[in-house]
Amino acid sequence: MATQDFLVELGTEELPPKALKPLSDAFTQGIARGLEDAGIEFGKVEAFAAPRRLAVRIRDLADAQPDKSVEKRGPAVKAAFDDAGNPTRALTGFATSLGVTPDQLDTLETDKGAWVVYRTVEQGKPTVELMPELVEQSLAGLPIPKRMRWGAHRTEFVRPVHWVVMLFGNKVIEAPIMGLTPGNKTRGHRFHCPKSLIVPTPNDYEVVLKQEGYVIADFAERREQIRACVTELAEKEAGGKAVIDEDLLDEVTALNEWPVPLMGRFEERFLEVPAEALISSMKEHQKYFHVVAADGEMLPLFITVANIESKDPSQVVSGNEKVIRPRLSDAAFFYETDRKTKLEDRIDALKPIVFQEKLGSIYDKSVRVAALAKKIADAIGSDPALAERAAMLAKTDLVTEMVLEFTDLQGIMGQYYAANDGEPEDVAKALNEQYMPRFAGDDLPTTLTGCAIAIADRLDSLVGLFGINQPPSGTRDPFALRRASLGVLRIIIERELPLDLQTCCEWAEENFTVLTEQNTASTVVDYMLERFRAHYDEQGIGAEVYLAVHARRPTRPLDFDRRVKAVEAFRQLPEAQALAGANKRVSNILTKQGGDSIGETVEASLLQDNAEKALAEQVDQQAAKVLPLFENGDYASALSSLASLRAPVDNFFDEVMVMADDEAVRNNRLALLNRLRNLFLRVADISLLPTAG
Repeated sequence: MATQDFLVELGTEELPPKALKPLSDAFTQGIARGLEDAGIEFGKVEAFAAPRRLAVRIRDLADAQPDKSVEKRGPAVKAAFDDAGNPTRALTGFATSLGVTPDQLDTLETDKGAWVVYRTVEQGKPTVELMPELVEQSLAGLPIPKRMRWGAHRTEFVRPVHWVVMLFGNKVIEAPIMGLTPGNKTRGHRFHCPKSLIVPTPNDYEVVLKQEGYVIADFAERREQIRACVTELAEKEAGGKAVIDEDLLDEVTALNEWPVPLMGRFEERFLEVPAEALISSMKEHQKYFHVVAADGEMLPLFITVANIESKDPSQVVSGNEKVIRPRLSDAAFFYETDRKTKLEDRIDALKPIVFQEKLGSIYDKSVRVAALAKKIADAIGSDPALAERAAMLAKTDLVTEMVLEFTDLQGIMGQYYAANDGEPEDVAKALNEQYMPRFAGDDLPTTLTGCAIAIADRLDSLVGLFGINQPPSGTRDPFALRRASLGVLRIIIERELPLDLQTCCEWAEENFTVLTEQNTASTVVDYMLERFRAHYDEQGIGAEVYLAVHARRPTRPLDFDRRVKAVEAFRQLPEAQALAGANKRVSNILTKQGGDSIGETVEASLLQDNAEKALAEQVDQQAAKVLPLFENGDYASALSSLASLRAPVDNFFDEVMVMADDEAVRNNRLALLNRLRNLFLRVADISLLPTAG
């Protein structure tokens, strides 16, 4: 089948920079998926995205769908003809529905008899007929929260669409797209090349735009060019290093078609302001990259990326310097003003700020968190007084001028202001560390005081909101309780803190007087333990390992984690499947014979068969060996040792009848099995692991 390259380009007003990459990805994937569904063969799929365009090129696209054999079954042969061999109404009706005559039909012999069938070859549609609809479908499926109309058009899109290119080889597909007739003309840079440019073939697309139109259409190419040029400029002009935030780089890439990095300067006096405030001001408002010296100290420089190759770059730089100066002046003013009032004196200002209607104000929350943090600090060997102090100050920076202007600086400015007030170092650090981890993979608190506040703050929210029956539901999680749960688990596990979730949640519950739900602490613990499932899934640990541990409901996260790691290691052993199967068998037997009422005291005098004597001896030896390991939380060594029970367990089930006629012998054997099972249950219910066969 013949192939050609295909190109579609949508030319628009400037697209939202943060949405450009997702829109491009969705547009590309939508077209590729449409081709797959249509059965059209194609090669490499290439995406292009710039401020004023979305484009997709498909290499080696087949010129038509493949022909498809079609077989439709009709009535049985017995029902298709009468006794004289003439077609019945059933047969003529079937043929008429297909637009054929009865003599054009075949028969199909099957095990259940003969049937009338219609066989034909359905010719594939030409690609040029299918592509317009596939493009429209992909555009309709783009993740656009709010579509707009423009002029007298009824067409809706994220921004006004001004031109469309759609080529199959060197031929234009002229079927309307977004209310416009496609052509082979694109447009160059708004200022450098404000005219139409002919794209002869899809292969020429980005070459024409770059060489004639001052547009780098490939998002990834443009992104890496910006990275390289910004890095080079910082090194060459200042001997420093440009700090390139990946999200900011994406946004700057989406703002520029022809990126030209330029370096500007600001007054050194602004360096007295915390670097985070300067960076936030430059990054959020102006999309500038900041520059640091070899020692990491911030330099009074910034790099902006212009979307134009100016004849007088100094004018562009000067303009940017004039714009950033008042921004930095504001930051300096806020910083100077804020330091005149101590954080301690701002505590009462938290009283009018509502945390949650039923749970009170931010002040109320601070009081609760302080009480909880004090207990947690004591439990982890930290200073309860420092934790209590930090918790009362934790949210006070929310009412500072700096944080009101730059909300992403909450906690960060708290640390600076606390240090300025002369607060203990741990207290100051905790004001920032309370928010850690802010996202998946983020750093954790480095101080125990910070850990205590971070855990207490999250548990207060979890217990409070669950206690008034406002848990997360579906995709709705306005207080980010899922993230809060994972944060608590990560802190406890990675900082190896000896905390019990049940105890901590009960402490948190004691601080409320408005909760309406019963057993809130236990409900929250169950919810948090469920978060472990996704946590381990990301680490490649199977759900069955998580479920085996979860069945025992250990409520200390560090202990839960050690059990999971131990069971995962045990699962790799050659004895694991057989022992999992044996545990499942034992569990079923014990459940049928009374479950929890069965003891585990084994009378040696009642042991009869060699196999049960051998198993009893091995269980005794293992119990003596592994119980101290369990006490020390060394589950991995304990399970590794218990793996040696495979042979005596297999022999027992091969040679011993558990349900003996003699009741005393039977009960003794059940007690032996119960003792065996309880050894494994000290870690997890391994009967939930995959079994042999």
